Amino acid sequence: MEIKIKRIDTSLPLPIYHTSDSAGFDFYARTTTSVAPGALARIPSNLIIATPEGYMLMVVARSSLAAKKGLMMPNGVGIVDRDYAGPDDEILISVYNFSKKTVEIEKGERIAQGIFVPIAQAKWQEVNDMPGNNRGGFGSTGS
Repeated sequence: MEIKIKRIDTSLPLPIYHTSDSAGFDFYARTTTSVAPGALARIPSNLIIATPEGYMLMVVARSSLAAKKGLMMPNGVGIVDRDYAGPDDEILISVYNFSKKTVEIEKGERIAQGIFVPIAQAKWQEVNDMPGNNRGGFGSTGS
């Protein structure tokens, strides 16, 4: 799959898959950013990506973001829609500092991963009754 991509700062690398079996590619911070304790920040990723038809781009935290930096993505994951690919649509990585110290993200540091995920849009068929058994909510399959 070929993807159109634009780097804002061409001194930073294009994203790569670090192994032949990697599901995601890394996003690098375009600027050095300080995130105060308890604060939110949006870190510019340096990339504008034209997601192909039938896909979305999911942005997820790198596994080291929480353990090494004390940061998490406040919304869990980011979803980049296919139509977010205009000339000024740089992908921003939203982070929350849950630690008690200011966290520095350096320019060029890997901060998140991108994964292309196939999608489909539903056509709703409203019904009065749903088939099947009532499972009863959270934890309904046992312990």
